[in-house]
Amino acid sequence: MAASLDPRSWGATPEERAAPYPCDALDFPHDETFFRAVDVRAAPHTVWRWLRQLRVAPYSYDWLDNFGRRSPPRLAPDLAPLGAGDPVMIIFRVVAAAPCDLTVRLDSKVGRAAMGDFAGTYRVTAGPAGARLIAKVLVRYPRSPYGAVLRRAVPYADLIMFRKQLLTLRAYAERDWTAARNVR
Repeated sequence: MAASLDPRSWGATPEERAAPYPCDALDFPHDETFFRAVDVRAAPHTVWRWLRQLRVAPYSYDWLDNFGRRSPPRLAPDLAPLGAGDPVMIIFRVVAAAPCDLTVRLDSKVGRAAMGDFAGTYRVTAGPAGARLIAKVLVRYPRSPYGAVLRRAVPYADLIMFRKQLLTLRAYAERDWTAARNVR
């Protein structure tokens, strides 16, 4: 599937944009909604295991969002299931987790001051290539002149970071899925 050029809806289908997500039930007044999605040539359970790795690292641009530390290229073997309150991606907290749905909210005063407030749901579904990795992101901008600047910049900055994250998770899930199938 070709990714669209709309910074608010990269890679998501009309059906994915219309679907309900757990983040919709949050008491989270927001100004904008972004969608990001990629096809993954791996089983949904493999993609979900990699999504759980967000507890370990952000898997985006490590020099920026992981304080220069490299996100681990292998799955942590003893990673417990995610639950409400667990930290993920350094500055987020899990609001709810169910198999193949992970809902998070920004949990950083510095992050909110710099970028606005964010909440959203990651979802893994079956897809034509094996799986789809979808994210719905809710954004609330600061009520200030700075918020007006963020309203123009955040859709693009968020897309750059999310695209890198989803493509990295896809690459690792596809690598592991291929390796597991070649062992059989």
